[in-house]
Order: sequence, then C-alpha cells, then structure tokens
Amino acid sequence: MFVRDRMSHNPITITTDTTVLDALDLMSKRKVRRLPILDGKGKMVGIVSDKDLLRATPSPATTLAKYEIPEALQKLTVDKVMTRNVITVTEDTTLEEAACILLDKRIGGLPVMRGEALVGIITETDMFKSLLALMGGRRGGVRVTVKVLNAKGTLARVTGAVFAIGGDIVGIGITDETITMKVLDVSEQALAEALKPVVESVVDVRSVSGGGCA
Repeated sequence: MFVRDRMSHNPITITTDTTVLDALDLMSKRKVRRLPILDGKGKMVGIVSDKDLLRATPSPATTLAKYEIPEALQKLTVDKVMTRNVITVTEDTTLEEAACILLDKRIGGLPVMRGEALVGIITETDMFKSLLALMGGRRGGVRVTVKVLNAKGTLARVTGAVFAIGGDIVGIGITDETITMKVLDVSEQALAEALKPVVESVVDVRSVSGGGCA
C-alpha cells in the first residue's frame, strides 16, 4: 500500500500572510491539526500545526496589556511561526516508510508532493485507519491470535488451516512471534481447533461485532 492510497487529496492550505487567529479558526472549522503554507505563486514554503499556533498566542504571564493582545494577534502572521524545512513524501512512498518518518521525526503529518506541487497530506490518523483496514477492523467475525515459530512456511500452514475449514480471512497482522487474523464463516471453537496443530499456541480467540474498531 502506498501513500497515494491513504492520503487526503487537495489539502486545506493557507498563505504566508494568514494571521495566527485566522489559521486557528480555520483549523477549528475544518477539523484539521496542520496546514501547509503556500507563497503567492502556489509553492509550498512551510507548514504550521495547531501546537505552533497555540505557542504563538500570548500566555497569561505576558507583559502585554489586555487591550494590546487582540491587536498583536491580528498582526501576527503564520510566516513568523511556521516550520520552513518541511519533511515531505511522494505519492509512491510506501505506507511503512511514511509511518517510520512520522515516528522517527515525531511529527503528525507529511505533505505529499508531485514534483514541486502539493497534491495531498498524510497524517497519523490516516495511518490508524490503514491499520484498521489491514485488520478488517470494522467487520464482524472471529479474531484470533496465535503464537508461531519463526520458521519458513508458517504463514502458509496457518492460512491453509483456516481455508480448509471454509474460513475467509479479511484481515491479518504479523509479528516475529504472532499472527493475528480476522476470519469470517467459522466459529471460535472450529477455528481454534483447526489452528492448534500448526501453531505453537492459540493466544486469544473471540467473536467481534461489526461496526466497531476491534
């Protein structure tokens, strides 16, 4: 799966002369937490987050008089507080790579570029949605986690056992020691019994209803 499959297209943007107050108001109305910033020619020159904007607003300990604060904020523009060296990705960046960048750089979103053109943005929320999709998160079924030996052919044996009893795997996640699946058209007991001969142990098996995030 690639960034283009999960990014938000045509992201909401602002210009360098947008005030901090207007940017905060736009974030609140559009329910976003970061805004790419474009110059007069439409080129991205920075990005600003809600935290950047909130840090820019006067604290209760400010030396400004109360009547001076609104005037100061009306004059403060986002180019004064934006991040200029923006970390970006392209549409064909893999989701794993984008997730690693978000984690390693401790940021919440990445503008997506096509050359010098901004075509999207992918955020940590998009990553959570992708994880849910991979695990069949909003579909009902039987969710099972098994402990396995890190041996060649293990996945084939596990999935083969599920298919042999008529199960339909709609989500799967794999670590070094476990495999978690969401399976349709089987009972908890039948699934557990089918998997026991091909795994080290069945860690958990439960039925989950559709519509939730389990």
